[in-house]
Amino acid sequence: MDTTETPLPEPKEGLSESPEQGTFYATTPIFYVNAEPHIGHAYTTILVDVVTRFHRLKGNDTYFLTGTDEHGEKVAKAAAAAGRTPQQYVDTISAQFRNTWNQMGIGYDEFIRTTEERHKLVVQEILQRVYDNGDIFYGEYSGLYCVGAERFVTEKELVDGKCPDSDQPPEYRSEANYFFRMENYRPWLRETIGRNPDLIRPDRYRNEVLAILREPIGDLSISRPASRVPWGIPLPWDEDHVCYVWFDALINYYSALKSQGLEGRYWPAVNHFIAKDIVKPHGVFWPTMLKAAGLPLYKHLNVHGYWLTGEQKMSKSLGNVVRPLSLQQKYGNDAFRYYLLRDMTFGLDANFGELALAERINSDLANDLGNLLNRTLGMVGRYRRGIVPAAGTLEPVDEQFIAHQTELPERVGRAFERVQFDRAMEAILDGVRATNRYISDTEPWQLAKAEESASRLDTVLNTAVEALRCASILLDPVMPAKMSELREQLGIDQIPFTLGHAAQWGLVPPGTVTRPGEPLFPRIDLKALETELSAPEEPPLKHKDEIIIDEFAKLELRVATVLSAEPHPDADKLLVLKVKLGPEERTVVAGIRQHYQPEELVGKRIVIVANLKPAKLRGVNSQGMILAAEDAEGRLAVVTFDRDMRDGSVVR
Repeated sequence: MDTTETPLPEPKEGLSESPEQGTFYATTPIFYVNAEPHIGHAYTTILVDVVTRFHRLKGNDTYFLTGTDEHGEKVAKAAAAAGRTPQQYVDTISAQFRNTWNQMGIGYDEFIRTTEERHKLVVQEILQRVYDNGDIFYGEYSGLYCVGAERFVTEKELVDGKCPDSDQPPEYRSEANYFFRMENYRPWLRETIGRNPDLIRPDRYRNEVLAILREPIGDLSISRPASRVPWGIPLPWDEDHVCYVWFDALINYYSALKSQGLEGRYWPAVNHFIAKDIVKPHGVFWPTMLKAAGLPLYKHLNVHGYWLTGEQKMSKSLGNVVRPLSLQQKYGNDAFRYYLLRDMTFGLDANFGELALAERINSDLANDLGNLLNRTLGMVGRYRRGIVPAAGTLEPVDEQFIAHQTELPERVGRAFERVQFDRAMEAILDGVRATNRYISDTEPWQLAKAEESASRLDTVLNTAVEALRCASILLDPVMPAKMSELREQLGIDQIPFTLGHAAQWGLVPPGTVTRPGEPLFPRIDLKALETELSAPEEPPLKHKDEIIIDEFAKLELRVATVLSAEPHPDADKLLVLKVKLGPEERTVVAGIRQHYQPEELVGKRIVIVANLKPAKLRGVNSQGMILAAEDAEGRLAVVTFDRDMRDGSVVR
């Protein structure tokens, strides 16, 4: 058997482009720092990660931008409620987004924050340019203002008297601000969208924007008085006003490039990916801002629907938010990514269900793809000692199957270009299922029984391995870790690949040694999962009224070592503790006798409230209070430390 490594042929023409031939710049929205990342954020970000990886697989020069939107009235109010400065507050939430994306393997090229100086400079430059062109004027406006959406709304937009973006009633405001002459650009924008039918995709959202543009859109208030909303970027010509958060935030897509001198390289190829709730700012505000600033329009605005739970949009206030990291840890990152791409038709809403996620993993990944890998490796191991054989003469059934497989990259590429990601996944799995049928139809287990069928068996085994190689390339943008593992088990992990190589046949060198491993996608016990999911939910926690950090700071919490512990002479539930608090010794009475034997506590380092006014408890003077936790069953545990701490240390 020939074991020499054969060189890879050039990729099929038209499928792999060099960086000079194609450029792709993709952006997520920059997420507002008013909540931790949830599945809605994760879907957009994973989707852009997949699309960017796909274009990189084609050989395109790609750039992937994400980040956080950190200015505005809502942020200032949330920071004040938390007893923190706005910058401290946004630093914490922005870090949560960055950490979540890093843990989920998101391969962004740039993470931008609107509080960065480089962004502020570009925002002020564009503001000044539009102002100098005469498209910004000072005026007074009165109307309904939605704090949640941070914009003025019309009566027509309200749903049951509430703002559709925030589900909160608006408040009436009257104030003098600077305005952008957005209405002047309405005819231009209508004509531009009419001439470029795929500028906004899918069609339903293009039609939504065109419907908005049928009537006057008015002028856009682009500033807020710094005396009321100081948390923002000052206007370059009037520092008594700060930039409206949407005018500031949208510029991030350009400022991330401009600040690095990359706008000429990537801006003409920009593709924005957003959820449908922010169509108006991206479909109306942003294009007119770009036009007024003399900048080219984006290439595509791609709009997806909502992930719903129980037919409702996910909302922190409703308590139905799905946290992506918990699903990633439970089912694996790659399987979770595949489910999101496969089960949402881009542009429409989709219902998220954990059981549906598990069923999709079992059917597509464990039954179809995982089973194909296991049976192929099993037969190569059983019949050819784990070594991939060379193919013999092809029969019509082989040629027909190979033709079907080598056409898949083009089908998948068309689906990606048309933002039909669920169809792309279905096309790839169609190829996997076709391979399983091919094996069933050619019956290699029967061929292995006859010596004269050895060459035919080699062809079938080689063909199955080749099909797996091609499938792994097509699925690599979606499941990069698992597809790397699949190629490793096939023994081809050192062979470079591009999308064009998925349309080529015969690239696995004969003599390749396979390395079977653990199943890629273990089957999930659906009955056990149903039982788990049908268990009554734990009731929500009941919280006391919120306090600010200054109120918390009044508590003096310190580390103390228990020197002795004795039962209270006149109370069955109390223990009398002698504790060392740095240079001090104190007596503390604690109601923990039913949970601890006195000798268990001696030597423990605990936390006490050191500035609690002393009180007599059944005749014994108590000079503080220990901290302990109690669960729903009434079990109690004192708060201790996982490492040595010096007595008297402050607990913060």
